[in-house]
Amino acid sequence: MSDLRLFYIDGSWVAPVQSNDFEVINPSTEEVCGTISLGGEADTNAAVEAARQAFDSWSQTSKDERIVLLEKLLSIYNSRADEMALAISTEMGAPIALSRTAQCGAGAAHIKNLIRALKGYEFERPLSERAADNRIIHEAVGVCALITPWNWPMNQVTLKVVAALATGCTMVLKPSEISPLSSMLFAEMIDQAGFPAGVFNLVNGDGLGVGSQLSGHPEVDLVSFTGSTRAGIAISKNAADTVKRVALELGGKGANIVFADADEKAVTRGVRQCFNNSGQSCNAP
Repeated sequence: MSDLRLFYIDGSWVAPVQSNDFEVINPSTEEVCGTISLGGEADTNAAVEAARQAFDSWSQTSKDERIVLLEKLLSIYNSRADEMALAISTEMGAPIALSRTAQCGAGAAHIKNLIRALKGYEFERPLSERAADNRIIHEAVGVCALITPWNWPMNQVTLKVVAALATGCTMVLKPSEISPLSSMLFAEMIDQAGFPAGVFNLVNGDGLGVGSQLSGHPEVDLVSFTGSTRAGIAISKNAADTVKRVALELGGKGANIVFADADEKAVTRGVRQCFNNSGQSCNAP
């Protein structure tokens, strides 16, 4: 996209209410690779309002309708894989070979697997064989705030966004301001696939700004966050006043303790995990 300062809100790319430029640095060259804008409260409110307005109609779509759109999204994602790999490599520094395979490939695999899970998922079923007239009904939770980290951008974005789309939720995505380029490209793909306006929204920003605004917003029903324990604690506290659901994946980087009788295969795998993606993974020792 030509103007990285824009946000994707209610089906359109829109300028921030107030400009707040932030330079994105390519870690492999330490040079500026783009300039985004960090959103403010007015931008966050507009995105949440768009998601809220879209929820009633989107949550009532059939499973088959959502599958058609998700399969179209997967096709677009695969057709633009080279663009995605380059965006990931540029924003967070992964070697292009790793970006093409593990990084970009993780996104494609998650979309494919979530489509398969959706096809076999029953949103309504009998409580039991002896209580066939009593039903268990699974409904979309509502407007979701999705906050993702920089180290595995499409791995996290697709897990959160596609799961929310599949279940009939609407959302606002705030990717890491350090690695926003791939998420903006993904927003283009969402638009290209034809998802209704307001179902998916993207606002760039930092944790103290847009992140806090989303986690405390009264019209947000759930916050899904992957990142540091410190930030997760802050999100939980901020979400408490509105009693919204919070889903957290926090921390990582636990040490490997190797005993004398350790399996050599485990040692080899542990060492490999130390260096994969430069060790910037939640499961790296």
